[in-house]
Amino acid sequence: MHHIIYEDHQIYLEKEESEIPWIKIFTKEPYKELGDVPKKLRSRLWETYDIVEYEMKQYYHPKKINMASFANILPRVHIHVMARYENDSHFPNPMWGEKLRDATLNLPDEKEFHKKVFNALTKSNQQKA
Repeated sequence: MHHIIYEDHQIYLEKEESEIPWIKIFTKEPYKELGDVPKKLRSRLWETYDIVEYEMKQYYHPKKINMASFANILPRVHIHVMARYENDSHFPNPMWGEKLRDATLNLPDEKEFHKKVFNALTKSNQQKA
């Protein structure tokens, strides 16, 4: 099941089920490559990434934010934004890499984080209108 955190006429954000805070940013239109995305929408994608990264850093205080975009299995533009911790199950490996340990992370409520992201994106969108 897809858990949508934010959606408008250009983009939507989904939560990835994981032990770590992990959000995926999609364009509504399924472009195959970043270069296929119209420049204005590409700027919007990066503005959205900036907002998500900022909110994730402020709320979760991770060791590092990881950003990735492979789109091999799902061949459409989307950006992964992940909060990483030294004691998560894969660190310093990517989350798709080899698991190094069993982890129990004690993190603040993700519903509150999703609300912060939603509000920040709504505010950013209203300022452009």
